[in-house]
Amino acid sequence: MDDLLYQVDMLSALNKTYTANEKIYDLILNSFKRTFIYYNPNTSTLNTYGNWDEYFDFKLTEYSDLTRTLELICEEDRENVRNLFYLEKEHRDDEVYVAKLVDNKTFVEIQSVIHYDETGAVSEKLISFYDVTKRQNLKNELSFMAYYDSVTGLYNRNYFIQKLKDFLDRAEKERTIVSVLMIDIDDFHKINDGMGIIYGDEVVQDFGIFLRELLNDKIIGSRFDGDIYALAIYDPAGQTRVDSICDIIKERTSKPFKLTNGSEVSFTVSIGVSEYPEGGTGALELINGAEIVMLKAKEAGKDTIKFFDTTVLNEFKNSIDIENRLKIAVNNMDFYLNFQPQFNSVTQTLRGVEALIRWKNPDGKVISPGLFIPLAEKTGSIIAIGDWVLDTSIRIFTEWKKKYDYDMILSVNISSIQYKRPDFVTKVMSTVNKYGLDPSKLELEITETVLIDDMKTVFEKMEELRDFGIRISIDDFGTGYSSLQYLKSLPADTLKLDKTFIDSAENDNSTKIIIETMIGMSKKLGFETVAEGVETKEQLDILENMGCDIIQGYYLGKPVSDEEIENLLLRII
Repeated sequence: MDDLLYQVDMLSALNKTYTANEKIYDLILNSFKRTFIYYNPNTSTLNTYGNWDEYFDFKLTEYSDLTRTLELICEEDRENVRNLFYLEKEHRDDEVYVAKLVDNKTFVEIQSVIHYDETGAVSEKLISFYDVTKRQNLKNELSFMAYYDSVTGLYNRNYFIQKLKDFLDRAEKERTIVSVLMIDIDDFHKINDGMGIIYGDEVVQDFGIFLRELLNDKIIGSRFDGDIYALAIYDPAGQTRVDSICDIIKERTSKPFKLTNGSEVSFTVSIGVSEYPEGGTGALELINGAEIVMLKAKEAGKDTIKFFDTTVLNEFKNSIDIENRLKIAVNNMDFYLNFQPQFNSVTQTLRGVEALIRWKNPDGKVISPGLFIPLAEKTGSIIAIGDWVLDTSIRIFTEWKKKYDYDMILSVNISSIQYKRPDFVTKVMSTVNKYGLDPSKLELEITETVLIDDMKTVFEKMEELRDFGIRISIDDFGTGYSSLQYLKSLPADTLKLDKTFIDSAENDNSTKIIIETMIGMSKKLGFETVAEGVETKEQLDILENMGCDIIQGYYLGKPVSDEEIENLLLRII
């Protein structure tokens, strides 16, 4: 009897131990916030542990009930989870998969672990479920930051380049085309300046959201930088042809974008297109090509599309080469001056000379000012060049005046960028005083386009220069602003007729009428008239009969060195 009681006490003690252990196990499992399914096919044992009720609202009675959990998994993940439940089909023993639930906001990490016996048969199976929503959201957020633009939701630049490389690798194998479009909002700075950067960002965002609607498995998009976007189209055809996409974009930008403050903003875009393989074989090469022609589209008047080709590439390379050499030339001031004489149309006596800058490469090749002056204006080096021309031409001219005492005028072209500098007037006066030149013998040629931006400031500078005694000439008259409103109060002395009118004066009656009208109007308003680009006797006769005051051009005198001007002066004094 005592033995029996002893055994009962031992069993009771063991039971208490097991109960305590189970509580510890349950505590541990619950602390993990996981739920587990244990299945032993040999004994048909099926148990659930942990927080089952927090995940599922039903009980498992047999293993086939496990498929009920699939009803909670979103459609796109369901098949992968089903395969996870039956790893033994591929004789795998461990795998983890993160699935989204049908509520479209919860993520669950599912792990399946299988043990096999010595014969290879399944002996035990353990499946766990763990809520990883916070972790997955953080991962998605970090992934979004790594790959997407936070303002528009488009790819960021780096990820776009990576995906474009994938397109190109695929296109090489399939021997097809990839088109890259660089898209820039025209005059975006005016939107930012006029409305502020907050609404500027809203415009960027709204246009980016519109571009996202164009994306599919064959079109990827990126906000590349600021208000510049990029699209890449794989095997463009049908609705994904470049012209079709551009038409859709133009159709949208033809209508205003409504902002959150109720205002409406309208804008146009300039688009550059480069295509694989003709435009390049690498991602960066294609992007650069598209960007080059996008800038060309802007130069061509904006709201247009340009395609990249070898001609554009050669022009761009040549431009870069000249720009690099120009920096060296500006540092060393590797320029020289030619002077083109101007003559009275009736007496053909020398009225003066126009100073013209020239640049000769170390290889002896002369680069046209029409090529390097725009580059100098673009890079800002025109200021240094303009100062050198003004100083050098006045110095040489003053030496002529002292040596030959001939009454003539020096004309010097002034860049619009140079003219707009706050210290421009002071610098001109200082240079005139430096060489002791009579201010009335200096004529500054300013293009009409200077008048467009800030007429009040432009006129004030003209008046200050004229009060000092310097003459003002409006260059390329008739091709720029050409407003009668400004002409009646223009503080200038001379109007210079553009060469384009002179070129067609012989054969076009309409041009003759325009020239005659401009000359007559100029005379009545008290301006002297100069015709540039006169190359034939017929042109000279026409202009003389119309009463043009001064003639400049190859017919009477080509641009020549300062030594040859001195020889001319020696012949006429």
